[in-house]
Amino acid sequence: MTAHDELGQLSIAHIDCDAFYAAIEKRDNPSLIDKPLLIGGGKRGVVATACYIARPYGPRSAMPMYKALQLCPNAIVMRPNMEKYRVASHQIRDILISATPLVEPVSVDEAYLDLSGTARLHDQPPSVTLASLAKDIAQQVGITVSIGLSYNKFLAKMASEQDKPNGFAVIGRHDSVSFLHTQSIVSIPGVGPSLAGRLKMDGLFSIGDLQALTPQDLESRYGDTGQHLARLSRGEDARRITTERKAKSISAERTFDRDIGDLPTLLKKLWTVCEDVSTRLKAKSVASGSVTLKLKTTRFRSLTRSLTLNSPTQLAEVLYRTVTPMLNRELKQGPFRLIGIGANALTDSAVADLPDLLSDDLERVKNIEYAMDTVRAKFGNKAIRKGRGD
Repeated sequence: MTAHDELGQLSIAHIDCDAFYAAIEKRDNPSLIDKPLLIGGGKRGVVATACYIARPYGPRSAMPMYKALQLCPNAIVMRPNMEKYRVASHQIRDILISATPLVEPVSVDEAYLDLSGTARLHDQPPSVTLASLAKDIAQQVGITVSIGLSYNKFLAKMASEQDKPNGFAVIGRHDSVSFLHTQSIVSIPGVGPSLAGRLKMDGLFSIGDLQALTPQDLESRYGDTGQHLARLSRGEDARRITTERKAKSISAERTFDRDIGDLPTLLKKLWTVCEDVSTRLKAKSVASGSVTLKLKTTRFRSLTRSLTLNSPTQLAEVLYRTVTPMLNRELKQGPFRLIGIGANALTDSAVADLPDLLSDDLERVKNIEYAMDTVRAKFGNKAIRKGRGD
């Protein structure tokens, strides 16, 4: 357990699984434990997770796999097993909820916790409860986590990144400003490459540089963004822990083993992606109000085209029919190394695919697709498929 003067007064935590995908694979295959492991989409894809043995050589998340293998040629590459990771994620969430109902999942491998008021319930301060949670996760799930403890979400996440893997770090009220002073400006949520470039052009490289300016100065320079920067640079974050996290979009994509430029082959890949997105929409009981086509050329140039639907949909067939003309129009930009679609403007499934008085085709498509879903639920995803898939 780490030591800190404010340890008994802090109750907002961020828990982050250490190299989650790789940790699960090493748990299930002990022969991988001492080997560099990359989880991702093969040589043409990107790195989803690099284990801690591989990271010193340079591989990191979102790096093209070919580049990661140039840096770490001895690495073992495995494709992700998302179903296995979801099972482990649910196990971890159940453990966290045993300590407090105020658990906010951020992704499959991280979450915020509000342990305010739990000291009397557990007869111990939140810091001790968190240490117990880490032990329970190690024993029951077989992986390690890193924990950050502070008085708000921003600083709790900052803390969890300070002592990885299998660490426990604390940032208190009295040391938050001094801690933030030396941190990079890109560690602030919302500061992406574009904003970071603008700030650096203005001579602002660290959070300490922001602290040297008044909130009024920052607001006059950057408007609402300046207010955001001023607050976080001083350790102020009023966001609460929320137990429900609504997805803003649902997407899926495929990276090809070879570049593809012919329409029939691309359409097969597109159909598979549409089915993936449709399955996720149905599982989350939401519908898509707009759809985005994503293509990546052989030179890594990304193309995105979006269209608002006449009415929300959950159906793979509707997604496919909507995106096919968009793909046709962009075919001359190929060949392509990746195709994907995104379902955006999500809404409740109750308004999805309502009957069309002008055509009974939608109702027929809907009945066929839901009949196929019923067969798959009973006999597996490969039990029945349309011929257009790859």
